[in-house]
Amino acid sequence: MHTQRVFDTKDFRNALGMFATGVTIVTARAEDGTAVGVTANSFNSVSMQPPLVLWSLAKTSRNLSVFCGKQHWNVHILSNEQETLSNRFARSGEDKFAGLELDPGATDAPLIPHCSARFQCRTMFQYEGGDHIIFVGEVIDYNRTERPPLLYVTGGYALATPKSAAVSTEPQANLPASLFSEDMLGYLLGRAHYQFLAGIRPILQQRALSDADFFILSLLSVRAAMSAQDIATHMAYTGFNIDATCLELLCERELLCKEGGAATVYRLGAPGRDAILHLLAAAKSIEADLTGRIGEIEAVSLRNLLKRAILNSDPGLPKLWTADAQAVAPN
Repeated sequence: MHTQRVFDTKDFRNALGMFATGVTIVTARAEDGTAVGVTANSFNSVSMQPPLVLWSLAKTSRNLSVFCGKQHWNVHILSNEQETLSNRFARSGEDKFAGLELDPGATDAPLIPHCSARFQCRTMFQYEGGDHIIFVGEVIDYNRTERPPLLYVTGGYALATPKSAAVSTEPQANLPASLFSEDMLGYLLGRAHYQFLAGIRPILQQRALSDADFFILSLLSVRAAMSAQDIATHMAYTGFNIDATCLELLCERELLCKEGGAATVYRLGAPGRDAILHLLAAAKSIEADLTGRIGEIEAVSLRNLLKRAILNSDPGLPKLWTADAQAVAPN
């Protein structure tokens, strides 16, 4: 005879958390006109014909009576930029709609803007499902955007990205037993770095600028004035030895200018400002082209993964962007 295993609630929840889901906010309007909304990741499709979706709400929710009593509700699939909104609607005891400019919808249910997708629904069926109520709704209107969706997995927010094809491995290649392969993170980061820089090399060569010169000008485009020691500290991870001689050569070309006596600081000179603005404009053009090729969703995921890699390998470099930083702007 089969015996039902007694589950540890926390561990069972963690096991379910291995299944990645989107994050939604479901909204309705109470009888007195009050806007109501809850964060939910129980949303799913049911049928294409007719177009049906479902979601569930805990029986202990203070908003249960509103959704049980209303014919219409909206499901908002949140974009990756709406994490703060997700957190707000997951909490109780505050005006969740404060400051939100709602869009007009097919019904009186609140319609939140800037989502990845939105489904305006009317209740078709309502079932009890253990400690939750399951709502099945017919979609009467919907819309979608290209905004990357916000995901939730293993107890935290995440981003979605399609798997990549091989970079340097031919199909059916006879791979040697080697520590070096195209999956080596250092190879991938290095190759991506140099392929990206290749796009601005013509400008660097035209202006007789080295990679180190470019990094220094970039740094001073963010931090308006810095000492030689501060510049060297910020540049430590590049492997370039930035000393006073290097900075003096840039000053001789008027790419930099220095101020002060004993406490000398360096700023961009007019030619340096012109050079970095052209270089950064070229870099932004390369970035826009790459984003167009891989898609905005993957570009957002790439930025996120690179930030995580940087945070987890940071040797303790100072912050580049600070409250008093004055970035260079076009004239």
